[in-house]
Amino acid sequence: MNTSELNFAYKVRHALNERLDTLPAATTKRLASSRNIALSRKKSESPLHVRLTQAALASPVGSFIDEQLSWATRIGVAMPILIGALVFVGMYKYEQQVRIAETAEIDAAVLSDDLPLSAYADS
Repeated sequence: MNTSELNFAYKVRHALNERLDTLPAATTKRLASSRNIALSRKKSESPLHVRLTQAALASPVGSFIDEQLSWATRIGVAMPILIGALVFVGMYKYEQQVRIAETAEIDAAVLSDDLPLSAYADS
């Protein structure tokens, strides 16, 4: 129902309720019987429809496939995380080795150079 139909229905209900006490008994009985007939003809409520969020197959093979897919999904999530962690650890180790090599090269250059001892003194 749209808004205008609802407003009309409320107005009719309000008008009938105002004059309810002045209606003759025969009219009241007819209205009551008409209401009972209308209620008996009312459609029964339809059952709820539920949507499935997971694929379901009606065979034992279907459940086996679903179990494998769930493990495949878990592995599909875990593998990139594991690979990413290994890449970061590898990059850290590589950069650490590069830093050690550079420091060793600088130390070797300083130690092999013929500098006077006074150059190493803290002034």
